[in-house]
This record gives sequence, structure tokens and C-alpha cells, in this order.
Amino acid sequence: MNLSLSDVGGEILAVSQFTLAADLSRGNRPGFDTAAAPQEAEPLYEYFVQKLREYNIPVQTGIFQADMKVALINDGPCTFILQK
Repeated sequence: MNLSLSDVGGEILAVSQFTLAADLSRGNRPGFDTAAAPQEAEPLYEYFVQKLREYNIPVQTGIFQADMKVALINDGPCTFILQK
């Protein structure tokens, strides 16, 4: 965990996922009120990808708002939830 993405020759798969904003406090049916609207979220997603590329980080992207099947192998000890 002391090495950067560049140090290990890593890449990023950037896939938009509104379900990360799920609110499960009201039972079994999640609410997504905190997720950004698509017209706000897509420019943020594109900005994020652009910034990664400006740092010469290899990036593959998904298709915004598409129903995608994504397979990957996480090579790491943990997952981080980033909140503002």
C-alpha cells in the first residue's frame, strides 16, 4: 500500500456506478437520492478520466449509463469508500 499506481505499472478501469450512492437506511429497498443526476454526473465522470490521462495513467472506460457486465481481479488488500 506504499506504492503508487505508477510505481506498480497499474491501470484504471473507470466505470460510472450510481449504485455506490445507495441509501440502505430505510430497509431492503435502496434509495438513490444522493446520486447526481446524469446531466451533472457525466461531465464529472469525463473530467475524472481526463485528469487521469493528463497524468499518463492508462485508463479504460465503460459507457456512461450503460448496463455493463464487468469482470476484474482486484489485486489489493482493501477497498476504499471516498466521501466528500
